[in-house]
Amino acid sequence: MDGMSLLTITVLAVFVGFEVVSKVSSTLHTPLMSGANAIHGIILVGAIIVAGQAADPWVLAVALLAVVLATANLVGGFVVTDRMLEMFRGRQRPPSGPGSGGPPGPGTVEPADKGRRQ
Repeated sequence: MDGMSLLTITVLAVFVGFEVVSKVSSTLHTPLMSGANAIHGIILVGAIIVAGQAADPWVLAVALLAVVLATANLVGGFVVTDRMLEMFRGRQRPPSGPGSGGPPGPGTVEPADKGRRQ
């Protein structure tokens, strides 16, 4: 393939990918990110294989750059997925009772001068 065909395919892929991902509802972003992380893992393995078999220094440099970028993308995807899952988890109630920092439990005696200024 010539350079113009590769550039056309890349531009079309970016445009279609942006349109597809922008139409996804927020509820489906976490499963979509999990699937993308699996694909990035495969890309990372491919980049490592290419780097291991590179004979030309330029191919090795590009392959090592691909390994670094794929690793950053994979780790970033897992961080984002973890943060999104934290958002969907229910908030837990803090424990109540003496010594827990919550409201005082039944039968707890509070100091009489708690509300006074000194």
